[in-house]
Amino acid sequence: MVLYFVGLGLADERDITVKGLEVVKRAARVYLEAYTSILLVPKEQLEAFYERPVIVADREMVEMEADKILEGAANEDVAFLVVGDPYGATTHTDLELRALDLGIPVKTIHNASIMNAVGAAGLQLYRYGETISIVFFTETWRPDSFYDRIVANKKMGLHTLCLLDIKVKEPSLEALCRGKKIYEPPRYMSVNTAVEQLLEIEEKRGEGVCGPDARAVGVARLGADDQLIVAGTLEELRGQDFGAPLHSLILAGEMHHIELDAWERHRAAGRDA
Repeated sequence: MVLYFVGLGLADERDITVKGLEVVKRAARVYLEAYTSILLVPKEQLEAFYERPVIVADREMVEMEADKILEGAANEDVAFLVVGDPYGATTHTDLELRALDLGIPVKTIHNASIMNAVGAAGLQLYRYGETISIVFFTETWRPDSFYDRIVANKKMGLHTLCLLDIKVKEPSLEALCRGKKIYEPPRYMSVNTAVEQLLEIEEKRGEGVCGPDARAVGVARLGADDQLIVAGTLEELRGQDFGAPLHSLILAGEMHHIELDAWERHRAAGRDA
């Protein structure tokens, strides 16, 4: 039979495609990948809409216990649900390759992801450079290697999409030191935190690509009814309330006059909020 990778889109249970819903309805098992991103509704809401039980697949299951997902997939359909599009994270390619090595056919049902929906911010998709990820700083770990990619994008006049860190079912370091697994509460990086970290890195690296006056766009809950898109300088966005997760940040490169018009409109919207 088939292992299906089914994209769920960005917001809620209704964003699944008709084709994807047909697969979910007939699959013997339905897994929900629950660590590279999240929907804005709980699992129970998916189950009510799909009329099927949904098994949450956390990082440990997908990366360390993939055999549980693949078990029996040669004889029955299995659906693996992914927020956004299935190939937004390399983990899913790894699972696909494992399935193919076992002779299990794989089919993909695509959906909207942050990588294309971010076009709603008004900056043209073909003018984006390499996407970066910004992770939470700790007292002892403040990575800035992605700064070089921002610099490279900026030199070519390209925009940079910044994907912001989420921490779901992360073990406590203190508990690990004691040989126990105790998980910390989920955390989702805000635009505000991302801006604070970028400004700290800019102060250290000093190439002028993400200073206080750099133009940017913050987005929150993209695809939902209450999505928020606010443009401004990084200094302006630092104080903006973006509300509940998930958030992303765009660092603007050179802007065509239409892009600039869109940026100004979103900037005005932020001031009126």
